[in-house]
Amino acid sequence: MKKKAFALRIDENVLNAIEKWASDEFRSTNGQIEWMLSKVLKDANRFPNKKKAD
Repeated sequence: MKKKAFALRIDENVLNAIEKWASDEFRSTNGQIEWMLSKVLKDANRFPNKKKAD
């Protein structure tokens, strides 16, 4: 899976809550945000289909 970096501006209180949650789950903050976004996309049936290798 290719990962792409980008800047994210986020409310300080939201970031603090995510950092605490990440720590509780033994994840990095970045990993927690990625996990959260993936979960929301899956729950909304909007997660992109994985491309099959040729």
